[in-house]
Amino acid sequence: MTSAWTEPVTIDVAAVVSFDHTTDVETMLEAIDRLRAVGHVLDLRAAPAGRLVCPACRSRVDAGAVQVDATVRFEGDSNPADESILVAITLPCGHRGLYSAAFGAAAPALDVGVLQALAGR
Repeated sequence: MTSAWTEPVTIDVAAVVSFDHTTDVETMLEAIDRLRAVGHVLDLRAAPAGRLVCPACRSRVDAGAVQVDATVRFEGDSNPADESILVAITLPCGHRGLYSAAFGAAAPALDVGVLQALAGR
C-alpha cells in the first residue's frame, strides 16, 4: 500500500461552520458525553469528496446534506493552534452521531473536505 504526500490545507473553520459556542470550560470528553446523552451515539468519520460514513448502515453521505444539530469548538490553552471541532449530526438515513476534527494549518484533507461541505449547514 502506498500513500501520496499532500500539502497541508489551511481553512478558516469559523467561516465554514457556524458554532453554537466556543468553550474553554467544557472538555471534548464532556461535550461528547453530553451529546451522546441526547442520542448522538455513533462515531462518524470522513471519507473522500466531503462525505461522512455512517457506521450503522455504512452509507456515505455528502456532508452538505446532513442536519447539524450542535457544534462545539475547542481551542488549546497553551497552544492556540491546537484547535478542534465537535459536530453533532443527524444523517439522511436517520442515524445520529458525532464528527470531530482538528483544524488549522495541518488539517487532514479528508477533514477539510467535510468541513467545507458543512458550510452553511
